[in-house]
Amino acid sequence: MKIAIVGAGAMGSLFGGLLAERGHSVTLIDVNVAHLEAIRANGLRLHTDDGDRHIHALQACQPSQAEGSPDLMLVFTKTLHTASALAGVAHLIGADTHVLSLQNGLGNVEVIQRHVAPSRILIGVTTWPADLVGPGYVHSHGQGVVRLMSADGSEHPMLAKVVQALVDAGLACTADPAVWTAIWEKVAFNAALNSICAVSHCTVDQLGVINDGYDLAYSVVEEVLAVAQAQGIAVDQDACAARVTDAISRHVGHKPSMLQDVLAGRKTEVEAINGAVVAAAERSGIPVPCTRTLLRLVRLVEARIASATTTPH
Repeated sequence: MKIAIVGAGAMGSLFGGLLAERGHSVTLIDVNVAHLEAIRANGLRLHTDDGDRHIHALQACQPSQAEGSPDLMLVFTKTLHTASALAGVAHLIGADTHVLSLQNGLGNVEVIQRHVAPSRILIGVTTWPADLVGPGYVHSHGQGVVRLMSADGSEHPMLAKVVQALVDAGLACTADPAVWTAIWEKVAFNAALNSICAVSHCTVDQLGVINDGYDLAYSVVEEVLAVAQAQGIAVDQDACAARVTDAISRHVGHKPSMLQDVLAGRKTEVEAINGAVVAAAERSGIPVPCTRTLLRLVRLVEARIASATTTPH
């Protein structure tokens, strides 16, 4: 397949590199010039459980430089950048192009639908770990899975083709009609750990120093899943809470993406996670006091950072 990866950070580069190794024609599209130049010069350095190697059989370019219509476009940008990223690659989307979002948060399908018919949109969730160590260098250790489905629920031939391509690339993919369950449970996980870490500056394991950390995280999970249930989505609160417990126990020293963004002075994905949950809760009349408070606190942190960068010294 001809595949375009929109948002070639850690996750996009991991998926693109592994797909290229299996013979697909892959183009990594990003605005990180240093990363793109390193890949063009030396190939993509990918360090996984299968070893450390350089992958040369792929293209890397900025959106305006990309040409041709791919069979599949994988979107890995942060949710807050989805609209602008798709606008930048709209010239690539052909009549037969399918778009797969494996992004965090909610609201991505609605944005993608501005460019592609629902019948050509795939939505999913992944647990694969990846870190961008430096320009052209991605590190991924441990295992993960991919669960996806067509946005309209139909099991068309392209769905099976995409699943098989990801399986062949070693990415443990399955077509899952209950994908919205997985998406909402991941939103609950992220709304808890990401936002608490962002405002407390704790690493994930530090949330377990006192019971209040566990209790707050569990409260957020309960609130988010109540909103999901109000929309008719079946969720497993005990399993989701167990994943939170496991993360606090095992993810020693890990800084979730929202904390990384705060420390780097970047805007976070809180609006697509806590913000989207609060908006859905309001429509359903579900109280979400902890989720709402964390949303307000992260917004305050973002505003402080923005003010500090614009205030003259």
